[in-house]
Amino acid sequence: MDNSTAGVSYKKADASYFDKRGLSRYAGVWSLWALGVGAVISGHFSGWNFGFATGGWGGMLVAGMIIAVMYLGLTFSIAEMSPALPHTGAAYSFARTAMGPWGGFLTGLCENVEYVLTPAVIVTFITAYVNSILGLDPAYSPLLWILFYGVFLALNVFGLELSFKVTLVITLISLAVLVFFWISAIPNMDFSRWALNIGVGPDGSAIELPEGNGDWFPFGFSGVLATLPFAVWLFLAIEQLPLAAEESVDPKRDMPKGIILGIITLMISAFMIVLLNPSLPGVGAFHLGSALEPLLDGFKAIYGDSGVVILGLVALTGLIASFHTILYAQGRQIYSLSRAGYFPTALSVTHPVYKTPYVAMMAGAAVGLAVMLVIWFALGAEQGGTVIGAVLLNMAVFGAMFSYIMQAISFIILRKKLPNIERPFRSPLGIPGAALTIGIAVVTLIYQIQDPNFFKGVVWVVVWFAVAIAYFAIVGRHRLILSPEEEFAMGHKEAASLA
Repeated sequence: MDNSTAGVSYKKADASYFDKRGLSRYAGVWSLWALGVGAVISGHFSGWNFGFATGGWGGMLVAGMIIAVMYLGLTFSIAEMSPALPHTGAAYSFARTAMGPWGGFLTGLCENVEYVLTPAVIVTFITAYVNSILGLDPAYSPLLWILFYGVFLALNVFGLELSFKVTLVITLISLAVLVFFWISAIPNMDFSRWALNIGVGPDGSAIELPEGNGDWFPFGFSGVLATLPFAVWLFLAIEQLPLAAEESVDPKRDMPKGIILGIITLMISAFMIVLLNPSLPGVGAFHLGSALEPLLDGFKAIYGDSGVVILGLVALTGLIASFHTILYAQGRQIYSLSRAGYFPTALSVTHPVYKTPYVAMMAGAAVGLAVMLVIWFALGAEQGGTVIGAVLLNMAVFGAMFSYIMQAISFIILRKKLPNIERPFRSPLGIPGAALTIGIAVVTLIYQIQDPNFFKGVVWVVVWFAVAIAYFAIVGRHRLILSPEEEFAMGHKEAASLA
């Protein structure tokens, strides 16, 4: 079957093709909620706090509010699209129906960069914590990377039920750690003295105010805008939830509930951590502007250094939750593009017993690990670790921002071209909410460009895209398969053209 207008052609796959690529259903509302919150929660443990150095406390707060609006627009949009198009493809599926095969492929490619590289970044943070807690030589970090990948790949491969139970447990533990921190911090906070201890030096950079009581916005509105990329870490990856659509018991009912409950949970947690962590005596916003373990620093300020090992292990839970859940998303994202023929179809074969996309998960993990190891051994332990944390992080956020823009555009197109498809949930923000998402994502990208690490990362994103696009243009577009995502899009193509 040909789709000549898009320059692609399809192969008809028999039943045995899909039998080898079967998934099983298990997830309910709370499993989906845990999947979304767990993916993001590491961003409340570390990473977000660098925004204090560019915006001060008020700048971080307002940047967080702007980014929260962006994610509200995004999550309400995908809460509408996911039950209407309940396929594992998620972002690729939405864009495929709205913009054709090339639009679907490019959107899926943006998300692919995010989901392959984000676990690599997180596992470097996990390893740094473990090295600090146990006093290990950083030279052996690659062995820990391989160990963590191996353990959490196994948890994801050997049974969907096990994977979701682990996700729920570690997400609940991570939230419990945060709630415990909030309760501990409230009676100790001194907001004006510590959260407002950032001023502006003669060269325009942040300086510490010894007595605190500084301006809420020491860098003005430009500081708010410069802080947007850091605020993204408070919500990054909540959008992975629709990847579980074909493993949800009732995606049309449960997916919108899981997404909305997830974003509400994260907004509450984000506000509490931004308020309390810098307000603690001896911590402060200035120190957190360059701190690698902000939550651990907060616990030390309250309880001292005596229990540093226990406190460090507690602070690890959020990183582990995100690592586990984004490995899950990575596997499903590669699986969906492979099942439809955009990536080599061998990657979408599922385990004959456990019905999990083990080939896709192992392939994604292998690519992430390979990138890390090449950087590590090319640059050496110290410089390599810094580059992995900064450059790969920028690559992941770059891919995420573009996928958000494409998903929001898909939402607008679907609203206009397919107004009559079944929508179990309708976004209360509608097209204006999606337009806001696009606008904020574009501004965030513009300010991300000002980070020197951005250019180092963007070069490799371009290479990644070039290789994948070349494969699709030469091979993949002639071998597409009528997967559920493709069949839905083809079935509604005529309706869209008549609308």
